[in-house]
Amino acid sequence: MRHPLPYARAGQRIGLLGGSFDPAHDGHVHITLQALKRFNLDRVWWLVSPGNPLKAKGPAALDRRMAVARDVMQHPRVRVTDLEASLGTRYTADTLAALTQTYPGVRFTWLMGADNLHQFHKWDRWQMIMGLMPVGVLARPGDRIDARTSVAARAFWQDRLKRSHQLSGATAPAWCFINVPMRNESSSAIRAAGDWR
Repeated sequence: MRHPLPYARAGQRIGLLGGSFDPAHDGHVHITLQALKRFNLDRVWWLVSPGNPLKAKGPAALDRRMAVARDVMQHPRVRVTDLEASLGTRYTADTLAALTQTYPGVRFTWLMGADNLHQFHKWDRWQMIMGLMPVGVLARPGDRIDARTSVAARAFWQDRLKRSHQLSGATAPAWCFINVPMRNESSSAIRAAGDWR
């Protein structure tokens, strides 16, 4: 079931954390709360995707992933959404372009774990994403060096901000890499343990 688009007013600083959330877990909650604080955001929206074009096997049903995500992420400044399904978009670049059109004046920041920065150059129109909005990268276990030397990091090295609080007011392209207290939870490990699906 698709849900109505969330409300946002011009000038708000909203972080967007996208992914399969297959399933959502405390690690997602941890980086969300760190992003709210470190990037000086007013809100964070989770974008629970219908599927991941980079993965051969599809995730669990969207309704189930949404229900688990809402159960795991309970915070007054965080909204769990199925915006990609509601907007009818498949690729992150299309979703973010649609959001910037739908919400004029809202200051969006794309959020990702360092593992995603490492493979970001494989995403459809990744340079366009960097040009649409600032990007906040949060370190995860084992991904710090690979992320900082990735194709995307090298391509946009001159646009890297050293202070995280600058990101929400920055003009794209701009990105910031932050180290946060580490958590080892992963959706892959939960699926491998047989506790999901």
